[in-house]
Amino acid sequence: MIKVTEATATAGALKRLSDEGVSIWLDDLSRRRIESGNLAELIASRHVVGVTTNPSIFQAAIGSGEGYEEQLADLAVRGVTVEEAVRMMTTADVRAAADVLRPVYDATGGRDGRVSIEVDPRLAHDTKATIAEAKQLAWLVDRPNVMIKIPATKAGLPAITEVIGLGISVNVTLIFSLERYRAVMDAYLSGLEKAKERGLDLSQIRSVASFFVSRVDTEIDKRLDGIGTDEAKALRGKAAVANARLAYQAYEEVFSSDRWQALEKAGARTQRPLWASTGVKDPAYKPTLYVDELVAPNTVNTMPEATLQATEESGSITGNTIAGTYEQARADIDALEKLGISYDDVVQLLEDEGVEKFEASWNDLLKSTEAELERLAPSEG
Repeated sequence: MIKVTEATATAGALKRLSDEGVSIWLDDLSRRRIESGNLAELIASRHVVGVTTNPSIFQAAIGSGEGYEEQLADLAVRGVTVEEAVRMMTTADVRAAADVLRPVYDATGGRDGRVSIEVDPRLAHDTKATIAEAKQLAWLVDRPNVMIKIPATKAGLPAITEVIGLGISVNVTLIFSLERYRAVMDAYLSGLEKAKERGLDLSQIRSVASFFVSRVDTEIDKRLDGIGTDEAKALRGKAAVANARLAYQAYEEVFSSDRWQALEKAGARTQRPLWASTGVKDPAYKPTLYVDELVAPNTVNTMPEATLQATEESGSITGNTIAGTYEQARADIDALEKLGISYDDVVQLLEDEGVEKFEASWNDLLKSTEAELERLAPSEG
């Protein structure tokens, strides 16, 4: 974990990023980070104003065992199911992090200070179960600054509408394609319309749309390397940024429409684009590529700790880097198609893999927790 000292606590690039209208969220959470005061330090000195979690993050945190021993022992004595044990541990962490971030939530009128927790990834293709789980998680965490993460699968879209319609704030995750992103924004607006019909206060409902970045380059670069021509090599490392910039263009269109303006008049807030998967996977690229090149107002960038550190040390924040880029971004995506790389094929593969990876992490967490519960269970007799 970043040790914040006077020498490293200079404002620098993270302050500039924040001043440009980008909310910096930390893409990590563990009990140790909360209880050691590290999360509070990052909020105080690194302009961190939110936290995102996912099944892989919890698998790493709880799998380490650090800070969970006492709760695990209590759960083992009670003889709870492994699913209940995992939910008790993850919601406890999210509740505690939400309390640490509560002053940020209050100071920003609910815009930031948010902590996200994801529905069980095994439910990604089950609309009704996702809705039920989202309601349960919101009730369990019981903090106004929690956001429930729902994947942007086809089954997830109607769940997003229903959960927003109930007045629950949602972080939509695993968005890779522009078409699906538009469907996510439509689901959000439909949810707000439902909430309005139910007489709910629209100003209290917040949402972000997590558009995944680095994984797009990882998959497309692999295909470009397979082609191997100079033309293909020239496109390496361009697709992810181009895709995200075109997503921001779509955001600007949807949130200037007549449909949106009617909701805005009723107090609704925009669903901000959130750049996720911003850690660079290819060492040939600058570690802050997916931060520096995606600066625009009303966005969120959720960063793994290494990316947060790299941005503070070497980030190049020079103002809005999305405005005026749409024509080039479209040209970069079109150039891939001309080389025989199917955009639709890539984004569908990434969505499928994304769901599978989170499901695998969740299953690993369930298995390791089950083993711990069995080890700690009191012997009979």
